[in-house]
Amino acid sequence: MTDLIELEARITRLEARAEISDLVTRYGIACDERDIPQLESLFTRDAVFDSPTGIMRAEGRTAIIDMFCEVLAIRGPGYHWTHDHIIRFDRGSDVAASGLLLSHAETTPGGTHSLAAMKYDDEYRVEDGRWRFAKRTIHFLYYVPASEHVGALTQAERVVAGDRRLPADYPEGLAAWQEFEDRYVQGTKRRD
Repeated sequence: MTDLIELEARITRLEARAEISDLVTRYGIACDERDIPQLESLFTRDAVFDSPTGIMRAEGRTAIIDMFCEVLAIRGPGYHWTHDHIIRFDRGSDVAASGLLLSHAETTPGGTHSLAAMKYDDEYRVEDGRWRFAKRTIHFLYYVPASEHVGALTQAERVVAGDRRLPADYPEGLAAWQEFEDRYVQGTKRRD
């Protein structure tokens, strides 16, 4: 009997993993197709959307959708695609998980073809029987006009938001990056 219970739990976890994976894909499609009802259905009522720079920040499903309507209103066609996705289930819970998603996007803010590389730190929760975003934090490696893409990674301020240039959200601020720089890059320069 224990084997059957364990097998059922593993199948439930696999099904949850597949549903969460579909959730992140539906997010990109909803953004690209301007499917606001679909986008709204992906977030819990008390969800939070955030970014380290503060360029995208809203609390509550309604505020998140209002923010997206404002952002999407200044864009023409766009395309989001997802890459690697790590999902971790909260210990002892079948209704809460967290994840890290790597992704890219092509967008057209203000009519300017732009390219973005980003990762999302996510918190997922079951609400009304479905997995949804409880919190989504977007981190930009870069978000630049396509004409600047070639040299973007050589600049610290590689997030363009309207007429503002902001520092990238990562990797320079990560502890592992800083430790590597201190140990190997700066150490090499000191030896030269």
